[in-house]
Amino acid sequence: MTITQLEYIVAVDTYRSFVVAAEKCFVTQPTLSMQIQKLEDTLGVKLFDRSKQPVTPTEIGIEIIAQARVMLSESEKIKEIITDRQKELSGELKVGIIPTVSPYILPKIIHGFIEKYPQVKLIVWEQTTEEIIQQLKLGMIDCGILSTPLHEGNLTEIPVFYENFVAYVSKNSKLSKKKSITPDDIDMEEIWILNEGHCMREQVLNICQRRKTTRGFQHFEYNTGSVETLKRMVDQNNGATILPELALAELTEKQLDKVRHFKSPEPAREVSIVIQRNFLKRRMIEALKNEILEFVPKRMKSKKKKELMDI
Repeated sequence: MTITQLEYIVAVDTYRSFVVAAEKCFVTQPTLSMQIQKLEDTLGVKLFDRSKQPVTPTEIGIEIIAQARVMLSESEKIKEIITDRQKELSGELKVGIIPTVSPYILPKIIHGFIEKYPQVKLIVWEQTTEEIIQQLKLGMIDCGILSTPLHEGNLTEIPVFYENFVAYVSKNSKLSKKKSITPDDIDMEEIWILNEGHCMREQVLNICQRRKTTRGFQHFEYNTGSVETLKRMVDQNNGATILPELALAELTEKQLDKVRHFKSPEPAREVSIVIQRNFLKRRMIEALKNEILEFVPKRMKSKKKKELMDI
């Protein structure tokens, strides 16, 4: 049993294809298949059901591949010990980030991070919460930047900041006549929200469901994953939407007139760096966290915000 063989079975499990796994491992498909066959012969068990498409692990294969992931993670820690002894950070840091956070922090921190850590290659994917969780579990990314809590037992959440939500309303909305609002003031028939799969969609619905009555929810639903698109829908088609607080920095003076803050307790979300429990690249992840904290306003770092309104 070799580290390479373990890498191959993990790759096949991840991509559910011998061809794709071989491409990702930079070997030919026959080479990968031969090594996996040798491992199966050594262990005396079949790890994959090759008759199915996509390829699926056998019952015992699931357990062995899970242990293989642990062993590979532990082997990587040897390299990390050496890296930690080096003064300068180096290597790749693979990050998943949700699209309701990405446009408001990434452009602000990328330049500073690269300047401080020129030997680190930062690779970022903008994905939904579910996709990031899955990739964390498979070890395809090193960390995720997500709205928490996730209630995932095998993942660790490191809270970074707490961000309020605000309403963004058109002149024709009843909300525009108010200086500040409560969830009871929201008319669900005029609210633009994100499509399925985005955690902020559920958070917005949770805010609105705090109304004393929740008549209907017969609002027009536009399928988008972009908060910026929702903002433009309000600008051009009336109605209202909910924005994360960091989005306000991008608004013009005219657009800021459309913002309505919630009365206390204000709805807020916790944004965390999420990692596997036995995570690697600790110094890189800590460096990323510190870069975010340098950008985030001081008021957002207070844990008291979490107590304002749990959504």
